[in-house]
Amino acid sequence: MTAPLVFEDIPLNLRAATPCSLTVPAHHTIAVLGDDASGVDRLGGYVLGLEAPPAGRVLVFDTDIGSLSDPERLAFRRRVGYLPAGDGLLQNLTLRDNIALPLRFGTAASSREIDGRVNVMVVAVRLGSAADRRPATANEEERRRAALARAIAFDPGLLVLEQPFDGVTARAAAELLEVARGGETAEGARRAILITGHELPAVVQRRCDRLYRLTRAGALELETV
Repeated sequence: MTAPLVFEDIPLNLRAATPCSLTVPAHHTIAVLGDDASGVDRLGGYVLGLEAPPAGRVLVFDTDIGSLSDPERLAFRRRVGYLPAGDGLLQNLTLRDNIALPLRFGTAASSREIDGRVNVMVVAVRLGSAADRRPATANEEERRRAALARAIAFDPGLLVLEQPFDGVTARAAAELLEVARGGETAEGARRAILITGHELPAVVQRRCDRLYRLTRAGALELETV
């Protein structure tokens, strides 16, 4: 089976002695942690094609994301769920409308179908009545729950989560990771997941299939979880 995500010889910072190569297999949750100088924060943008790596390539579902035209890349992103650092919610919309946004602009579904799908996701992430608040009046955990719901709107096979559990309790982080995994199969999680950030709660680390520490020299060091 082709891995949903492969980084091939990607230099992540100017100090990197060696380029970064990493595979995220199907049904696996892989975490890469590092400090600001390591370049770990660039991985998500490379996966989505938001920026191009200076060398090497990124394969998403066996497609070189850098070889796509802008319209092709935009359409392709529907196959990848993305939760950016800081949540990326639009401040003029309620959390519910933020969740619905990709469905309204990225599908031909009717308003009734979209509302039904959003209701399911609101329940899945346990957002409750907070769904009708705007980001400015919601707390950080509620915003994180909404941002994850938006990231899984298209039920993607691959999720990229940047610092997804900042500002939430360990218990909430564990709940959100289970939602992100999308259920279990005989092979593991239903979705492949790449988590990037600085640190992760221990309860989340234990649910990762592999956890790497990215050094400033560009090396990926496997850690015991």
